[in-house]
Amino acid sequence: MKEWVAISQDLSLGHVTVVIVGGTGDLARKYLWQGFFQLYADQVGKGHTFSFYGGALSTTEKGTPLLFDILKELACPAELSVERCALVKDQFLHLSKYHQLKTTEDYENLSQQIKQQLGQEGIIEAGRLFYLSVPAFAYADIAEKINNTCRPPSEAWLRVVLEKPFGHNLYSAQALDKKLSGQLKEEEMYRIDHYLGKQVVSKILPFRKENKKLLDPIWNKHHIERIEIVLKETLDAKGRIQFYDQYGVIRDVLQNHLTEVMTLMLMNLPANLSNSEEILQNKLNFLASLQHVDNSNAVVGQYQAYNGEVQEELNKTKDYFSLTPTFAGVVIHVDNAQYEGIPIFMTSGKALDERVSYARVLFKSNVFCVQDPNNVQCKSKQIIFYLGHGTLQYPAILLSKNLFKPELVSSGDWKEVTEYKDVNVLGLQLSDYYIQSPVTPREAYCELISHVFFGRKDSFISAEGLLASWEFWTPLLEGLSRVFPRVYPGGVDNGNLLNFQLKGHQVAFSHEALVNVINPGAEDNFQVMQGKYRSSEMVSAWAQELVERLASDLLLAAEEAIREEGQFHLALSGGSSPVALLRALALNLYTFPWRNTHIWQVDERCVPHTESGSNFRSIHDLLLQHIRIPYFNIHPMPVHLTQRLCVEEDGGPTLYEKEIKKHVNGSSFHYILLGVGQDGHTASLFQDTKLENDEENLVILTESPNKPHQRMSLTFTAINRARRVGVLIMGKSKHELVSQLSRIKGESSKYPITKVQPKSGTLIWYIDYDALLG
Repeated sequence: MKEWVAISQDLSLGHVTVVIVGGTGDLARKYLWQGFFQLYADQVGKGHTFSFYGGALSTTEKGTPLLFDILKELACPAELSVERCALVKDQFLHLSKYHQLKTTEDYENLSQQIKQQLGQEGIIEAGRLFYLSVPAFAYADIAEKINNTCRPPSEAWLRVVLEKPFGHNLYSAQALDKKLSGQLKEEEMYRIDHYLGKQVVSKILPFRKENKKLLDPIWNKHHIERIEIVLKETLDAKGRIQFYDQYGVIRDVLQNHLTEVMTLMLMNLPANLSNSEEILQNKLNFLASLQHVDNSNAVVGQYQAYNGEVQEELNKTKDYFSLTPTFAGVVIHVDNAQYEGIPIFMTSGKALDERVSYARVLFKSNVFCVQDPNNVQCKSKQIIFYLGHGTLQYPAILLSKNLFKPELVSSGDWKEVTEYKDVNVLGLQLSDYYIQSPVTPREAYCELISHVFFGRKDSFISAEGLLASWEFWTPLLEGLSRVFPRVYPGGVDNGNLLNFQLKGHQVAFSHEALVNVINPGAEDNFQVMQGKYRSSEMVSAWAQELVERLASDLLLAAEEAIREEGQFHLALSGGSSPVALLRALALNLYTFPWRNTHIWQVDERCVPHTESGSNFRSIHDLLLQHIRIPYFNIHPMPVHLTQRLCVEEDGGPTLYEKEIKKHVNGSSFHYILLGVGQDGHTASLFQDTKLENDEENLVILTESPNKPHQRMSLTFTAINRARRVGVLIMGKSKHELVSQLSRIKGESSKYPITKVQPKSGTLIWYIDYDALLG
């Protein structure tokens, strides 16, 4: 040990103190101590001295033997001879020590001990590395203790490694970030995702860079058919239920590991791969381009034994049922010109048939093989970033030979594989691929610990990147929180039960699950019912059937209008009512005559059209971006003029009224679709809306009791001129309103919807059974 210290002092790189908080826990035992031993073996004789502390809540008497039981089991790095390893391991054991870390005084004592050691040996301090292998709820408290008691001198660095999970959703992640940033600087925090340390993942950007000239022409929507990002596990969650039941598979795997892989595959290539700031910015730009995902874009499952494990490990009663998914399949789309329309299938689950992880880019084939289907040009074209396990058993980058021969991703530590086993990987024999693989497999934690030591931030999660990922995933998680996952038996018995498919932009299981229906509900007794409501026609059904009927009625109305006048003018209201309809129109009605349809707005909030609160933004995201409609057939309300929002002097309502009169025959829309608020308002016409000039004006500015208060709306004059008006009311929350409206005859100033009375057109109420029956 003294000889090593002397060598280090000659090189004058200083002393590094490593502290693993949670140093006797499961993660530390399996990975962290091995990783720091690898770091030490790599750095012996290169200028730094080290000391290692395993910290935990136990007393020194209890913790010391636990720590040294872990250290004795450390494996020798492959590059060391047996004799050399024995010497290095002996040194490592002498440099390692247990230290109780429970109270502020414990951290103060640790800091004093570090200072004392440095003073006695007369060496300068290079830095301190704290690895927090503890539950996330303890991060803020430990960060405060480190900040107040264990900071090194200003000339030395401080690096604090944080393990996931970093929050439970966007809001908890923001709260945690706020607490941590009050104690630590962003450059001092290393949020670790061990997937970024996997050798194949770390080479995705270098592979794309090395093969840029050949990849650029085909890395786009014209050539890529689909992308698959997969992590399958055979293990269950038993023993981890206390953690797992709070998080589930999406938070545990998709939000972090698989999202990072997707981002590296599809983000813009940075000019400099060592520029962590440019990499971060490109990641953020990509995440911002992802289309919104919700329940319609995902399926979830839960292995059969999971609920019993929850009841046992969490002491729940036999009637308790957990909705935590152990399987998820999500299809993601990117909203940019390069990747528009390419489905990204992302899936992970426990208790599946095999353990494997890969990311696959499948290319379109423009070859038709009349004969010899085994010819290489007739086979699938694909690039696979294979992370390990499965049939191949080792990490590799595979590129089918009918694409091109790739450059070696890294000549020093990667090799080209030329000896092929007789195995099939995703539809092709190994001999059909060019294969690159690491010369020496290294554990992900070893790689990342080395990166922390050298201060490399590009392999870690930034605060901005973390929050951007949570912002994307949180709406889906909130929507799925009330969804019952499909139960699957586990392992090979799953069969095709978890296969899922894409229909338009909606995702569904490919096969129906067999279930025992004990109490058939009213759903089995009704399909679509027609009748009268407030003296007008009414159509009622369960939500899905009702939306399908309304979409069908719209199609008939459009075809009739186009036959008679050559065009169809449709005005859509904002709010939550039309969401399901817009999806149905976008994804299911491929025969709708969009080229001859004009889209108008019934009402708009006074916010920029690019903001999420805008009704036009909602129409764009749910409908317009999925259909082929001429740009000049789209008529958003002009709420944003001269860099101001809904200012009377700017004349927005007058401009929109002129546009209506210019395009719409007699200012009579062919179809206006309305919703109804729980207070009885429709469009943006509220109980207190002043309507003195209603008879003259088609469009006015109004005030809403809810934020944003300013609105623009068609008037009742415009609405009542329409050929057809449909009013869509859905959900149990509207049942009381539907009952009250049914008892009112004629108009009521309390309920503006009662003023919808088309003069020569038709009014149809579309009310689902939840709203009608409660």
